Amino acid sequence: MSPERPSTRLGVPWHKSLYWRIALGLFAFVALMLVAEGALFLWISQRLAGAMPARSPRQLAALVSQDVGAALTRDPNLNLEHYLLTQYKDVAQTFFVVLRDGHIASNHDDVPAETVAELRAENAALLAGRGGRRRGGRGFGERPEGERPDSGFPGPRSFRPPGPRSLGDMAPLFVNDEQIGRVVIWADDRPFWRIVRQMSPTMAIIGAGVLSVGTGLIALFVFGPVRRRLEGVQVATERLGSGDLSARAPDHGNDEVAALAHSFNQMADELTTRARALEASDRTRRQLMADVSHELMTPLTAMRGYIETLTMPELQLDTQTRQRYMGIVTDETHRLEQIIGDLLDLARLEGGGMTLRRERADVEQLFNRVAERHERELTDRRVTLETRVDVAANSIVGDADRLEQALQNLAANALRHAPDGGRISLSAERAGNEVVLTLRDNGPGIPTEHLPHIFDRFYKADASRRAAGGSGLGLSIVKAIIERHGGTVMARNEGGAVFELRLPSSGTDEESGQVASGK
Repeated sequence: MSPERPSTRLGVPWHKSLYWRIALGLFAFVALMLVAEGALFLWISQRLAGAMPARSPRQLAALVSQDVGAALTRDPNLNLEHYLLTQYKDVAQTFFVVLRDGHIASNHDDVPAETVAELRAENAALLAGRGGRRRGGRGFGERPEGERPDSGFPGPRSFRPPGPRSLGDMAPLFVNDEQIGRVVIWADDRPFWRIVRQMSPTMAIIGAGVLSVGTGLIALFVFGPVRRRLEGVQVATERLGSGDLSARAPDHGNDEVAALAHSFNQMADELTTRARALEASDRTRRQLMADVSHELMTPLTAMRGYIETLTMPELQLDTQTRQRYMGIVTDETHRLEQIIGDLLDLARLEGGGMTLRRERADVEQLFNRVAERHERELTDRRVTLETRVDVAANSIVGDADRLEQALQNLAANALRHAPDGGRISLSAERAGNEVVLTLRDNGPGIPTEHLPHIFDRFYKADASRRAAGGSGLGLSIVKAIIERHGGTVMARNEGGAVFELRLPSSGTDEESGQVASGK
C-alpha cells in the first residue's frame, strides 16, 4: 500500500517542491547563459586578437609598413587595395598606405571621402614643400638620421610632419632601401564600435538561441508538467461542478500541485459520500412517508368504515353488534395512538432530542417487569419465560425506563412468533467491559435474507406480523435506545430468533447525570 500523500504544502519534501524545481530550473538557465557567455567571450577574444595585432597605433603602423614593404618587394605590380582589404580587413584600426605618386589605399572601404582628400592634400603639400632636397632636414625619400635601413621604425619625432588632425601615428614605407611612401593611422577611427558592428549580429543570434533554448527547457521540464496537471485539476473541478461525482484530479507526484489535487480528491470523496448519504436519506424519507401514510391509513380506514356503518339511519343494529363495532373503533384508536407514539419516540431518539437519565438499573428487576407485563398472554398461550442474570451483570448504568421499553418490544416480538406452549428466555452476562442481554425464542426464526433489514422502520419480514398487530417500529426503537446508550444490537438465528444487546458496563459522563448520545 502506497504511503499517504501530503495534503498540505508543508508536507512536501523540499527537493520535490515545485518552488525548488522552479528555482533549480532558473539556476540551470543562468548557468547555461554563463557558459554561453564564456564561450562567446573566448570567441570574441580570439577575434579581437586578430583585430588588434599591436598594442599601440605606432607599433601597428610599423608592422604594416614592414609587411607591405616586403609584399611590394616580392611583387612590384601588387594590387595594393586588394591586398590590404584581404589581409587587414579584420584589423579594427583603420590605416592608410600613402605612396609617393599620390596613390592611397586603406584596409577598410568605409573611410569618408573627406579624410582621403585631406590625406592627399597633406601628401601633396609635403612633396611640394620638400621636393626631396635637404633643407635642414630630410627629403621624402631619405631615411631619418641614425635609423637602420631595415628598421622600419621612425625616430621619436622625426617623421610626424604637421598635417590634418584626423591623422595619427605613421611609419615610413621602404622598398629596396628606398622610401616610397608611408603608413598613416587614422586617429579619429573607433575600433571598438567597428568590432561591435561586426560582431553584434553574431552575438545577437547566439544570445537569442541561448535564451530560446533555456526558456524552452524550463517550459518543457518545469512548467509543462505542472500546466498539464493543473489542467487536470481544472477539468475535474468543472466535471464535479456539473454533477459528475466520479471526477477526480490526477494526484501523482509529491509537490504542491499533487498536494492540491490530493486535497481536491479528498473533498470530492467527502462530497460524494454526503451526496449519496443525502440520496439515501431522501429515499428513506420518501419510503418513511409512504410507510407512515400506509400505517396510519389502515386504522383510520377501519375506524371510518365502522363509524359510517354506525351512523347509517336505515341500518338497524342490535346492541351487541353496535358494542362490537365500537370496540373495534376503540382498538383501532389505540393502535393509531401507539403508532404515533412510536414515531415520536423514534424521531426523538434518532434526532438526539430525548434526554436519557443516567442511573443504576437492576437487570433482574427489568426482567421481572417484562414478565409481569406479558404474564396474561404467556399464561393464555402456555409460553414459558425463563430469566437468568449473572451476579457480575446484574447492574448497568442507563435510563431504566427506556431499557425496559427496549426489552418489552423484544419480548412482544418474541411472543408474536413463539408457538403456543413454546419458550422464551432472557439472560444477562458479563463480557469484558460490556453487559450482554440476550433474548431467545423457539419460533421459526428470521429468514436469512431479512436479517439485515429487521431494524429498519416499518420493515416486516412476512404478512403474519401485520396480522399480529405489529407496527414495524418496535425493533427500530430498540436499536435507537441501545445506540443512545452507547451499545449495539444484533440478531441471528440459533434454534429460533436470538437478539443480543451489548451495553457498556459503566457510563461515560458521570458529571452530567445523563447518558451521552451514541450517534
